[in-house]
Order: sequence, then structure tokens, then C-alpha cells
Amino acid sequence: MLKAQPHIKMLASVTSVDEALIALDAGVDMIDLKNPSTGALGALDPALVKDIVDAVNHRTTVSATIGDLPMQPSLIVDATKIMVETGVDILKIGFFGQLNHAICLDALKFQASQTKLIAVLLADEQPDFGLLKNIAEAGFYGVMLDTANKSKGHLLSHLPLSRLMEFVSSASLLGLQTGLAGSVNVGHIKDLCDVKPSYLGFRGALCEKNQRALGLDATKVRSIKKMLH
Repeated sequence: MLKAQPHIKMLASVTSVDEALIALDAGVDMIDLKNPSTGALGALDPALVKDIVDAVNHRTTVSATIGDLPMQPSLIVDATKIMVETGVDILKIGFFGQLNHAICLDALKFQASQTKLIAVLLADEQPDFGLLKNIAEAGFYGVMLDTANKSKGHLLSHLPLSRLMEFVSSASLLGLQTGLAGSVNVGHIKDLCDVKPSYLGFRGALCEKNQRALGLDATKVRSIKKMLH
């Protein structure tokens, strides 16, 4: 069996209480709450997020997305505040496109001082790694690379390993936790572990027929978790 480096943690995206409990039973390090049917970082209803948080009951870290939102500071801050009220440990915020990222980061500084925030950059939208310094200065907990369009390839379709290493190295030097995701499957694990992110994130690879909109397959969750052990 493929053995990955022991310090790489596993993030599993789930859509329900039942899926969260499957991930919890498998020993997943971070249970990420999102709605794949409404976008790359689609948000679940806050009431459902709270139900999942209550069911997990602090037995592992829980993160949630705030939705695929335009880069409008007031909109993003409001969505962040609403999701904070659910009791999640970490919030993931997508930085789509190339415009208004700096002003959104500035608007989130107070929230970043109160809650662990992760900025998600999109590998298929020409991400600007120069933004990492701004993300750190805004007080964010971490940064991830993901893909916006799941129908147009996986993370490594858009960025070579050398760029991923640059991303992880630069972010780590700034004190940020790092994550890699974006239609990552079993065949990518060894190469991505060599990049040494804090987390690898999965959804489709954990699901029936490898389809991210279908339900979690407990056997697949356990198998990938063992690869990252």
C-alpha cells in the first residue's frame, strides 16, 4: 500500500450529518462542510452546519465554506459572520478572479482576529501568489489551493508541482497553514505529499463512482486516510 508522509493531514468535504459521522469514524483530521451542487465552495444552510457541528461535538476540527461569492467586501463579511454563529472552528473563503482581493482581505481583518480563516485561491483562475503576504498580514490562519471548475481537470492540470511547491513554501514561511485540493484522487497523493502541505483535501475521490455530488463511500474515506497515516 502507498505510504504517504505522516505529517500530511486529511480534509474531507461532507454535506450532511451522516457524511460527517462517516468521516469522523474514519479519523479524518478536518471535516469540511460544503454543498458541491452549488459551486466549488458552495455553502450549506447555516442551520444544517450547526447540526453537523453539534453532531461532531468537538471530536475533530470542523470547517465550512461561505459560498461562491463575488469579491464584494460587505457581502463576504456578512456571510462570514453568519457562518461563524454556527460554531465551526474554521471558515474557508474563496478568492475568485483577480479583482478586489486586497480590499476584501482588509475588510476581514477583524474577523480574522476572532476566528480562524482560510483563504482559498483557485488554481484554474491564474492565482496571484503575491497575495500570500496580504493574507498573512490580514491575520488569516491559512491558505488553500483548489479549483473553481471541477469539470475542467484536477489541481495538477492547472499548476505543475514546482508551482505548488512555491505556494506551500512561501505560505509556510509566512506562518500560514497550507492545503491542496481540487479533484485530487488516489493517483495524485504521492506527488502532492512530496509538496508537504499541511492538508490534502478530498471530495470526489471519497464518493460513490468518484462523483462529488454522490454520497460518501466509507471504504474510500478509510482507505485514503490510511494512505495519509
